[in-house]
Amino acid sequence: MYEKIQGVVLNTIKYSDKHNIVHVYTRQRGLMGFAVPLGRTTASRQRNAMLMPLSVIAAEARIMPGRELSTLRDLRLGAQLGAIYADPVKNAVAMYVCELLTRAIQECEQNQVLYDYIEQCVMILDSATQGVANFHICFTYHLGILLGIQPDTGTWHEGWWFDMQEGVFRPSPSGGSHWLRPDEARVIWLLSRMTFANMHHFRFDRQQRNQVLDVMLAYYRLHHSTLGTLRSPEVLKQLFV
Repeated sequence: MYEKIQGVVLNTIKYSDKHNIVHVYTRQRGLMGFAVPLGRTTASRQRNAMLMPLSVIAAEARIMPGRELSTLRDLRLGAQLGAIYADPVKNAVAMYVCELLTRAIQECEQNQVLYDYIEQCVMILDSATQGVANFHICFTYHLGILLGIQPDTGTWHEGWWFDMQEGVFRPSPSGGSHWLRPDEARVIWLLSRMTFANMHHFRFDRQQRNQVLDVMLAYYRLHHSTLGTLRSPEVLKQLFV
């Protein structure tokens, strides 16, 4: 049967000489994989252009019980994005967002709150005129909240350490190796105050921004074994001063 869906494209993987697999996070069914035929026709090129990373799409999906892959028809764009693909900086940020989502989201169940957050972030990134250097920082922190790994910032006190394993602040380290010193721990608390509306007010130099990203990804790895090593952060680390 066919079912109407809306989704955000995460990645495309070569599957065979005739098909690619496109992974899409959908509002109706969570993470889905679609078999998309290859081709050199005008229609094929138009379809591929609509399946770029972070494209917001609407379509009808053919759901086959017992099959992991579905097919698409009546594919169309759900939003017109321009800057993400034209701006090399925003494009690099988009690659990071897609890689993080691909690794961090494994479930296929519907999660409309998570979907709405992702779609909203795509629109914000495309239209942002300031604060782009901090977008990936803000996105990563708030995604963690929706994934259930939010640090308990209510336990923060000036001069306390951050227990990365438990996600809480403590007066001193007490065993284990996953601790942030008080100066690093304070940054975690500061990030809880960052939003997409005020992210341009947060001033980091390149070293600080890279350190913040490394700490957040280390925190993710402690709580998400599927994350592994991401390649896209190395590109971002060279972009922003």
